[in-house]
Amino acid sequence: MKRVYLLGAAGSIGLQTLDIIKLNPHDFEIVGLSLGSNHDINHKILNEHHPQIVSLREESHLSIYQSMYPQIDFTWGNQGLIDLATYPKDGLFINALSGSSGLYPTVEAIKHHKDIALANKETLVMAGDLINDMIKTYGVNLYPIDSEHSALWQVLRGESYDDIEKLIITASGGSFRDLSREDLKCVTLENALKHPNWSMGAKITIDSATMMNKGLEVIEAHHLFHLPYDHIETILHQESVIHGLVYFKDSTVKASLSVSDMRIPISYALYYPKRAEYHHPLTLTDLHFKPMDFDRFPLLKLAYEVGRKGGLLPTVMNAANEAAVKLFLRGKISFLDIEKIVFEAVNQFQNKQHPSIEDIILTNDQIQLEIVNRYEKR
Repeated sequence: MKRVYLLGAAGSIGLQTLDIIKLNPHDFEIVGLSLGSNHDINHKILNEHHPQIVSLREESHLSIYQSMYPQIDFTWGNQGLIDLATYPKDGLFINALSGSSGLYPTVEAIKHHKDIALANKETLVMAGDLINDMIKTYGVNLYPIDSEHSALWQVLRGESYDDIEKLIITASGGSFRDLSREDLKCVTLENALKHPNWSMGAKITIDSATMMNKGLEVIEAHHLFHLPYDHIETILHQESVIHGLVYFKDSTVKASLSVSDMRIPISYALYYPKRAEYHHPLTLTDLHFKPMDFDRFPLLKLAYEVGRKGGLLPTVMNAANEAAVKLFLRGKISFLDIEKIVFEAVNQFQNKQHPSIEDIILTNDQIQLEIVNRYEKR
């Protein structure tokens, strides 16, 4: 039986992870969870999975949960995430948090010799070089959960990295893939949250519409597969059936195909190196591809530039985007303002190479706070 820690248990990835575990109760033991603010979902999770330690979002909720579940150790906030990462039982540490808050718990989990299953792409975007060094130092494994990176990981299984010509990450195009730049001036939050293929959280759905999500995935792929950016490409594929392709130097191309169901890559990470039975068959229809239009999706082009420059710039880009998406979700800015805010932050920042984890976290917090404070007052 595999022990599991799950950060972001009440989010989209978290709930789908729990679906798999619930179907296979003899394969997994939930040791720890972090929960959100939806009490109905929280109680359902706690009553079904019986963890030993739980981190809540708000300190004000501690006493209520402690009285209802006296057998569980409760903690809260960012320190609560660290408490999960440092809990003295080994296990698979699944980071399904959204945003930069996922970085430090991953660092601490690695230090405590826990294998990592990563859906929190910001961890590698902000600190990929440091995370890779730590994985080697502490002798742990890192398994990607993002559908695209899981696809590439599966395609590359048994292959020599010396034989790779390039990686291709597919993109659906998001909620506004058929709109012109002019049309984007008038789009609403409600429109932006309607992804054509996937059911996801609000933040990643907005990131898909701006194509920032694909930019973050390019940087993540660079750190996961140790290839230069010139060998990582993106392509528009509206059906979201092919999730990743690998071109080899002998002109062979291998691809991974599946339905748009995150339980498939989650299951692969949970059971690796084995595969578990999960029946969601794929019906093949016409598949369409278009080259990526970087003029239409300038944030994706920016992500390539920022990734190549490295240092603190990926943190700045990610922090500015995270703050801008929060503002958009609150109705404080327009959709195209997201791009404006991210470009301004990156262009105004004096980069620093080889940052420490402390540098990264401080920069992230400062950038986000400055942007939110500036626009919240409008």
